[in-house]
Amino acid sequence: MKRPSRTFIIAATLLATATVTASPALAGGHGHDPGSSIGRPHTIAEGLLTPLSLAVDGRGRALVSQNFRGELVRFTRGGQSSTIATSPGDELGAVSTSGSTIYWASTGQDPTAPSATLYSQGRHGTPRVIADLRAYEASANPDQDTTYGFRGLPESCAAQFPADNPAVYRGAVDSHPYATSASRGQVFVADAGANAILAVRTGRSHSRVRTVAVLPPVTAQVSATALQAQGLPTCAAGRTYYFESVPTDVERGRDGWLYVSLLPGGPEDASLGARGAVVKVDPSTGDVRAVAGGFVGAVDLALGPDGTIAVAELFGGANGAGQVTLVSPRSSHRRSLPLTSPGAVEWVGSKRHSTLYVTTDAFGGGAEGPQPVGRLQTVRISSHHH
Repeated sequence: MKRPSRTFIIAATLLATATVTASPALAGGHGHDPGSSIGRPHTIAEGLLTPLSLAVDGRGRALVSQNFRGELVRFTRGGQSSTIATSPGDELGAVSTSGSTIYWASTGQDPTAPSATLYSQGRHGTPRVIADLRAYEASANPDQDTTYGFRGLPESCAAQFPADNPAVYRGAVDSHPYATSASRGQVFVADAGANAILAVRTGRSHSRVRTVAVLPPVTAQVSATALQAQGLPTCAAGRTYYFESVPTDVERGRDGWLYVSLLPGGPEDASLGARGAVVKVDPSTGDVRAVAGGFVGAVDLALGPDGTIAVAELFGGANGAGQVTLVSPRSSHRRSLPLTSPGAVEWVGSKRHSTLYVTTDAFGGGAEGPQPVGRLQTVRISSHHH
């Protein structure tokens, strides 16, 4: 089903114990890269509530969203903070920068009047609406022709599924801008509700929104045990379920492609296996190609100065506590940094010396729900290659 507008993390699913058919194209090896050293995490700020989006400007200041608080805060390297924007009652996130301009999005929480709005703000200006993403979704609905669920299931079996959990459905109207990336006069949006990458070309008097690509569904094979556990008809046992593919970040690489982290529909933890992935999208043609897979809760990514990809895995690592995985662009080598519940990651610096910015403990709080225990941390990375 579509992700809830509040958040799509830890979504309920009908396939909690399904078996997964892995894609060979997304297989990746693990190993140690002897060419770099990684320092210990340094904490810049704490007490953050759901810090799920992060950007670093040209002066090394970090812009961190507190999504459920509806607030955007800027931190200096020394930890001094200032509030940049607020959106009371809404979810605020999808932060990025380009030059002196900051971009972010708000997603309304009133189910009777859903909204999704993209904003920009210059160095000395006030917030300006540059796109009504909910209106675009209502008119275009990019994934309306995509079939999710059990494709080709006999009608006699499909009719046994409850109305609130249909065996098959098409993409519905839903917008949840989760990440942005400004590049070459456009703002690219990873819309986790639309299951699509959008592009917003802004002008002085108006903006134009277009669909760059709809992300292809993620598949899993369902067992009779999984169906029985959810009280669903076992006539669908052994068939393939097509989950929605949920984009959680978008970054433009030096090769011109858009790199996108993906959560699979259904459970984002490891109960269905490590199904998170990174793909790249041609911004001109919408062509989607696999880059790497095997992630658990891939909620963000960052591109390093040497092309290495850092993936924030909310449920990765030992006991699903979270990690950031560095994926080498030239080999199957991976290196994992155990960081608790990473929500967002950015990478700045040169090939010799760079800094990874990470928000951690993004969903801290336990059974009582997210609490203001999130942190903004940095990790120094030095390369030994000459």
